[in-house]
Amino acid sequence: METWGWSTMLQFTLILALVFGLGLAVAIVIESFRRRFNHSHLEAHPIFEDPNSLKQVNCPYIYDPAEKYISLIVPAYNEELRLPGALDETMNYLQERAGKDHSFTYEVIIVDDGSKDGTKRVAFDFVRRYKVDNVRVVLLGKNQGKGEAIRKGMLHSRGKLLLMLDADGATKVDDMEKLENQILAVARVKHQSAGDISEAIQDIPIVAFGSRAHLEKKALATRKWYRNFLMKGFHVVVLLAAGPGVRDTQCGFKMFTRAAARKLFTNIRLKRWCFDVELVYLSKYFKIPIIEISVTWSEIPGSKVSALSILNMLWEMSLMSVGYRIGIWKISNRES
Repeated sequence: METWGWSTMLQFTLILALVFGLGLAVAIVIESFRRRFNHSHLEAHPIFEDPNSLKQVNCPYIYDPAEKYISLIVPAYNEELRLPGALDETMNYLQERAGKDHSFTYEVIIVDDGSKDGTKRVAFDFVRRYKVDNVRVVLLGKNQGKGEAIRKGMLHSRGKLLLMLDADGATKVDDMEKLENQILAVARVKHQSAGDISEAIQDIPIVAFGSRAHLEKKALATRKWYRNFLMKGFHVVVLLAAGPGVRDTQCGFKMFTRAAARKLFTNIRLKRWCFDVELVYLSKYFKIPIIEISVTWSEIPGSKVSALSILNMLWEMSLMSVGYRIGIWKISNRES
């Protein structure tokens, strides 16, 4: 009787696991199908407003010719406290560099992802101080996720090079020179030119990822065991979803040439934490070189990543794998 009881329980457990697995698979396919047009759902141009004159400013698009050397895209959600320090450091660096090199032109695009605090006020204060030609604000209205905020900023930027960086200032802005120099070096080889590559750079697809992989050993020693377990599991899933080649997909410090951004951000569908993994997948699809470069990074209090974020990442990676691999998500290669 006891043996029969255990056998029945085992069979029941297996049936439940099978039903759950099938249900999850169906849910993933349905959600992937629902998101098949997510890359084209917000193509309407935002309105840039000059807070000094209250006049509207023409909004560029990623298919337009570049007007600046570099654009910095800063996604911000409830960053009233951390944003001012990071922006002060960023603007000081950019102004100092522009003062030494008049060919170095820049813009900072702050994307307010539906913040409920004073992030919008802080952002427009910087526009007033540095003028709308140098600092612009995109308002998403409601929270849509870091991936969507960065996508929106990328699509409406003016730079030959485009850098995404977090609003907390965890990575020092002058580390952008490391990414920039590596991109220029690869571009010279691809363009077969030993001279000034600054004009042609916007048309050569290249991506540079800032990386914290060199800090992993120290992080493993200081993090709680369950966080290490979750992160190791996450890395395995990333490997299965996007393939090998990038050790740190989640560092929020990444640089793209305009040509690379055009291909990637007109196709990206994931809105939240896992969009970085989709960028890796799409870069490999388009055969865009990915350079991974160690950057300075420090833990800033107030991180919004949680165990729930990890679960959301796993869910989004499942959607991405199914969406692309069974052809639900089509990839566009539009050039103009």
